[in-house]
Amino acid sequence: MSERQMKPTVTIGGAAGMWGDSYLATPQLLADGRCNYLIYEGLAEITMGVLTKARLKDPTQGYARDIIAVIGSNIAAFRERKVRVITNAGGINPQAAAEALRVLADKAGVKLSVATVVGDDLLAQADTLRSSGLTEMSHGTPIPPSPVSFNAYLGARPIAAALAAGADIVITGRCADSALVLGPLIHEFGWKHEDYDQLSAGSLAGHLLECGPQSTGGLLTDWRATGSWANSGYPIAEVAADGSFVITTPSGSDGLVDPRTVTEQLVYEIGDPAAYLLPDVVCDWTQVRVSEIAPNRVEVRGARGTAPTPTLKACAQVLDGYRLNILFFLGGREAVPKARRVAADLVARGRTLLAAKGFAGFRGERIEIIGAEDTYGANARRQDAREVMVRIALHHDDAKALGSFSREFPSMGLSGPPGMGGGGALPQPSPVMRLESFLVSRERVPATVEVDGKPVAAADVPAQICKPCTARRGIDAPIPPAGPEQAMVEVPLIAIAHGRSGDKGNDSNIGIIARDAAFEPIIHAQLTAARVAEYLAHFGATRVERFVLPGIRAVNFVLRESLAANGTISLRIDPQGKAAAQQLLDMPIRIPTQLLALASIESDRPGR
Repeated sequence: MSERQMKPTVTIGGAAGMWGDSYLATPQLLADGRCNYLIYEGLAEITMGVLTKARLKDPTQGYARDIIAVIGSNIAAFRERKVRVITNAGGINPQAAAEALRVLADKAGVKLSVATVVGDDLLAQADTLRSSGLTEMSHGTPIPPSPVSFNAYLGARPIAAALAAGADIVITGRCADSALVLGPLIHEFGWKHEDYDQLSAGSLAGHLLECGPQSTGGLLTDWRATGSWANSGYPIAEVAADGSFVITTPSGSDGLVDPRTVTEQLVYEIGDPAAYLLPDVVCDWTQVRVSEIAPNRVEVRGARGTAPTPTLKACAQVLDGYRLNILFFLGGREAVPKARRVAADLVARGRTLLAAKGFAGFRGERIEIIGAEDTYGANARRQDAREVMVRIALHHDDAKALGSFSREFPSMGLSGPPGMGGGGALPQPSPVMRLESFLVSRERVPATVEVDGKPVAAADVPAQICKPCTARRGIDAPIPPAGPEQAMVEVPLIAIAHGRSGDKGNDSNIGIIARDAAFEPIIHAQLTAARVAEYLAHFGATRVERFVLPGIRAVNFVLRESLAANGTISLRIDPQGKAAAQQLLDMPIRIPTQLLALASIESDRPGR
């Protein structure tokens, strides 16, 4: 190996976990001084449709301008500190993003090499792929006639090729989020196509960086343990050549890194932890172990991997009508029943209005009373609130129909209940983008890499090493045999566990981690898939599957078809199930009285 590849560690910082992440992250990570690379992740699934529409209006657009602006404003510091940058902010127009960045570099008087990675955009192939019989992963339907966008998830090899060709900044379109980290690791350590364990470990490092501060105290169940959210710390991964790594955060920030912050992010939106499919490797993270080696330093080891699959996931965004969200305040005695009546009457008035104007009826209607725990279903406790927010969400094929309703609803402020107000400006209809997912053969998705406009060879994963991965259904772990009869006490699940939730298409993903080894068999015995399905019945899942991660004492639940079509189209106030874990952590669990000293209902309890 060359001297470059013999670095003992490669240090990578996660400077953005979404389009719109904090401007303060980059200066913080640069001031820390340890990072060889910074990554900027900015492409949520719905973002691709938004960027495609922007490019249709202006061919110079179609990329995440805010992220490119942040990179450009720090470009002199990157050069001075020899920090290289990888971002997927190119969206559906990486070339335009690269050109915009070159303009910013020229203004700053900085010379650097900018690479682009393209090939993910399948819109031009949509008709051909439809004719080939390609169907949607979950429902078996063909590619819709006119998708707004259609992009495959590329892997890390093209990024590594761009870095090997001397790129200082690599701008991609759609790629696996974790590939932004795996790419530089492949480049630095020379990992081969069949170094599956290292590729899985590097992908796990990427998984822990791709959402920015979610690994360093953000979204933490034990939220009181974080110093503040005013000075959030951003994550840094120090990765060794064998794939083991340490997660940390800059000193001087209020970031927190401990086993809780790392394991909660590890289980975030992974589905089957033994078969987490990525373009470069199929990851098995069931035996991963984390250990706190110093304050704000957690070591991660034990990732395993197998050969990647012959297909790549591709997502199409389809315009599917329009959504209108109405939100207003209601206060006073009996606020909840007043809110339910006024919301129902408003929707009834809307139906009458639409019929009078010759519009079809609403395609979807949803009423939620914020403050009455409507998202909790049968587990709701509060109906006596004296102030609530009323939320009405409507779906219609015609934006004009929703516009008519929007203009009508303020009149209820005169004819409706007392204590109603705070509606603000009239809400406007917004397009609904339906997400559809497909598996496309790799040979149809060749990546193209250019550095400063010149093509660079970029070999993808060889077809001969790819292997199909059969999806498995989650199985409840065997229930431990009952021990001697003991005195028992009931506690909420949060007393013995912590967790995090998110979405995968139309599935909700809930990871639960035991606070102590003594609680692991209790969780296995009582937190079954059947009981979770019953407790969260209001999610409407077609089935619930449970997967086990013994290495971190965790279980991962996948609630199939539970997000009302998927997070991009759902009318729910929590369309991606981000609060599902917090609901589940209220479930009653029985534990032996002798273990009560290990349990805690205080969310600032340190992890074990």
